[in-house]
Amino acid sequence: MAAISQTDLKEVFGCAQKAHSNKAKLVASLKNRYDKLEDKSSFHQQFIGFLKHAMIVYKREPAVENVIEFAARFATSFQCPPKDVQGEDDDDEEEDDHPFLSFLFNFLLESHEANSHAVRFRVCQLINKILGSMPENAQIDDDLFEGIHRSMLVRVTDKFPNVRIQAASAMTRLQQPNDPDCPTVSAFLKILEHDTNAEVRRAVLSCVAMSPRTLPKVLKRTRDVKENVRKLAYQVLADKVHFRALSIAQRVSLLERGLRDASEVVKETVRSRLLPAWLSQLDGNILELLHRLDVENCAPTALATLPVVFRAADADDLLRNAAGLDGRKLIPAEALTCENALYWRALSKFVKEKGDDGDEMLERILPDAAAYADYLGGYLKAVPVLSEEQRADFSQLELVMTKDFISQQLIQLMDCLDTNEEGGRKCLVAVLREMLTSPQTPSSLVVSLTDKLLALVPDDNRRVLTVAEIISDLRAPVAEASQPPDENASRRQRIQLAEVKVRIMEAKQALEESVGAQDFGRAAQLKDVIAEQENRRNQILREIEASVQTVDNEIRAEKNDPETLLRCLTMCAELLKQMNVKNPIGPTVGALMSSLVLPGIASAHPTVRSTAVVCLGLCALHSRQLAKTHFVLLLQIAQLDEVKIRIIALRAVTDQLLLFGFQLLSDDGDGGKPPSPDRETAAPGEADGEDGARNVLVMLSELLDSEVSELRTATAEGLAKLMYAGRVSSAKILSRLVLLWYNPLTEDDVGLRHCLGVFFQLYARQSRAHQEVVEESFLPTMRTLLNAPATSPLAQVDVNNVAELFVELTRPSALVKPDAEEVRVHDYLALRVCGEMLRDPKAPEVHLYAKTLSYLELSGNQTVREDLLSLLQQLAQVVKERVSLRALDKLISQLADSREEAEVLGASVPRPKDVGADETVADEPPKAPARGKRGQRKAGAAKGGRKASKRTGSSEESDGENVPDAVPAARPSRRAKIAAMEKTKLDLNPLLNQEANVS
Repeated sequence: MAAISQTDLKEVFGCAQKAHSNKAKLVASLKNRYDKLEDKSSFHQQFIGFLKHAMIVYKREPAVENVIEFAARFATSFQCPPKDVQGEDDDDEEEDDHPFLSFLFNFLLESHEANSHAVRFRVCQLINKILGSMPENAQIDDDLFEGIHRSMLVRVTDKFPNVRIQAASAMTRLQQPNDPDCPTVSAFLKILEHDTNAEVRRAVLSCVAMSPRTLPKVLKRTRDVKENVRKLAYQVLADKVHFRALSIAQRVSLLERGLRDASEVVKETVRSRLLPAWLSQLDGNILELLHRLDVENCAPTALATLPVVFRAADADDLLRNAAGLDGRKLIPAEALTCENALYWRALSKFVKEKGDDGDEMLERILPDAAAYADYLGGYLKAVPVLSEEQRADFSQLELVMTKDFISQQLIQLMDCLDTNEEGGRKCLVAVLREMLTSPQTPSSLVVSLTDKLLALVPDDNRRVLTVAEIISDLRAPVAEASQPPDENASRRQRIQLAEVKVRIMEAKQALEESVGAQDFGRAAQLKDVIAEQENRRNQILREIEASVQTVDNEIRAEKNDPETLLRCLTMCAELLKQMNVKNPIGPTVGALMSSLVLPGIASAHPTVRSTAVVCLGLCALHSRQLAKTHFVLLLQIAQLDEVKIRIIALRAVTDQLLLFGFQLLSDDGDGGKPPSPDRETAAPGEADGEDGARNVLVMLSELLDSEVSELRTATAEGLAKLMYAGRVSSAKILSRLVLLWYNPLTEDDVGLRHCLGVFFQLYARQSRAHQEVVEESFLPTMRTLLNAPATSPLAQVDVNNVAELFVELTRPSALVKPDAEEVRVHDYLALRVCGEMLRDPKAPEVHLYAKTLSYLELSGNQTVREDLLSLLQQLAQVVKERVSLRALDKLISQLADSREEAEVLGASVPRPKDVGADETVADEPPKAPARGKRGQRKAGAAKGGRKASKRTGSSEESDGENVPDAVPAARPSRRAKIAAMEKTKLDLNPLLNQEANVS
């Protein structure tokens, strides 16, 4: 058959670029004509010639996309349909290596290194579409496979993200997940870990095959900075990873992060995709899901997960799976497990939160309060107490821990009971008091039991009396005599008493005879004998009475062992937490302070001591005088005790300073002004208070250098609270906090970084006074960083990022309330920076300061502008570094132009003859904040050189092309949109006509 003319081929390509054309018919028609050709090489060249016109277009035009799709379909149309294994022979290789397919692949592989990013993009796109359109069991030549593999490995490192996306997609079928050395999998893992473009990471996530090697990297993408990547990661895990392939820690981590994610889209993905997928793999068994999560160690995560499951389930299914409730609406004690106890608690809470709509269902899953009180008391009494020998047995210890967890869930379930009925509430209170008084109750349950007891006793005075009685009964329990009466001893005492009585009677009779015989010497001796025997008789009577009282009466002995003290202090702490801080402490709490809390602070056991410090700090919040009395003691504990106790004392000190201020340290109680270590002098009456405040702040500043990260974090958190509340105003302390935030040594301290990152933004936005403190701390911070020795960790800090942070924090637009003053904080910062540059114009940091000046938003105050212009002109004469000089000249020209404009405007406005210039300026409407100069950038609060930008597209998602900024315009109508789209559609027909005419 004669060759296909270019005109015919041009018509085919012209039809292919139309969206409504039937590409299947075009492919079949062209394939039939191709099969009849004798000389196919000329067709190959013509086809490639027309295809090149589409490959040089980078924009995703519909016409171009249709042509690429047509080319891929035509190429894969030569692939044979899948055959059975018995029908495969050597002809497969001949059919798989079709001349046109080989020619097209060779052309694409030769073009993948083209200079044009459009060509590279279309090459990878074509390879991706061709490989993706091939049958599941398709085969290609080994050499061609290696060529494609090598080319795509190069293209996944391309400069343009779209090229990398298509290359990664093309390698989907080239990966071998079972091969630990597969280069495709290695490339995918590298992209997931290091590629800066979120769309590239998403493309690889959708392509990568799951294996033990790739699963950790996919799990890590659930913590990606982009919500779209996190969302896709959860979708991939739901669709490709079986529940049992994940460890317990991985399951819990996925649910915990997913349900608490900042993005609602990610949370919805976890709710609607991940959890249903896991439940379907477990046949919808919720208790089995809880078992697979190990609820004993992740109860908060399980409690956050169950409501999501409940919302998606039917009410009848929930009742059917209601943890095996019997006719009493209780789970039999022998059938209680960690899973069904937690399920029962979570379901009851979920139904109760529905309000009136859930009352009927709540009655079906919960008994009345009295019945539940008996049930709870019986189960808690059955919890065993292990001896020291039994604690060494892991099975016994595990059993007790399980019962302890179940007890916690049963106690927390009390929140869902109906306690409005007086009888049921009294039963619950009685059971809780009995459990708290019993020494057999595990110490881990004391906090929960006390919390529920205080919730049932709403009045603070009744709460104090109730807890005081329980502490008294627990510390000095009433008990009967431990030994039974001795019958032999009692009989001997009675015999001795009878003998003494006989002797007394004989002595009295002998005395009468001696008196009658007038033997007065003998009578005197007998009187002494009678008195001695009577004393003996009285002693025996007292012994008999004491023995009888020992048997009949009760014994009360005070207990001071560490376990008892810890229980009492824990209940006291929970009581003080529940009390209103505005209520002063009464005599009962004062007695607890003197008899329990203060002796506990002197205890040798750290757990007792730490709980006592908590109680002391809480008591001090209720009484200013008590806080003032024990403030020094808390400071000493914060410096000398164990780390855990020091942190507790430090937080107690911070709370007292937040509530009462630094007047606790002064005798006159004048604490109106926030202390500042920057002040050099103080009034005579304020000297003691100022010295005390300064000493406290010095101590806290020294703790910022502690090697213990927990102590350092607690100190930074306390100082941040004091500064935000206005109790402390210090540029030095703020500078220390900024340096601590940027210090590489605190990189692993997530709590510290998060706390300070939030504090800086809130503190600077709160008021102009706070921005002035930030502006005052700028130069000390920069000097510390610039003068840091090479061995110091601060030498690694990016000073440009620090400078941009200060500029961003002091920006006028960052204030919550607009600044009414004409002179801005940036004006003062500019003057301060210029003065620093004039100190040493040849210093290396001059370039940094000149760059910082270009970021500032200056006000329209002419006095400030003239002063700043004068300083800049002086700098321009002494600064020699070219980049800095260029920045200064640009700023000088901007200030000069604005001054000329102001003079022109001032000359054109008529002024009254008797009104001064100052009044005229004051009457003018306030000017809008000056727009940022061209080239200015905003510094983000994040570290590591990350900067915020007002541009709509992020730098990591751009393709490196110069895209002009969008201009705001009115929203066009739908008809205007359609007309505009028709005009902008790319038509390849002129190029195809030109190709046909040239040939």
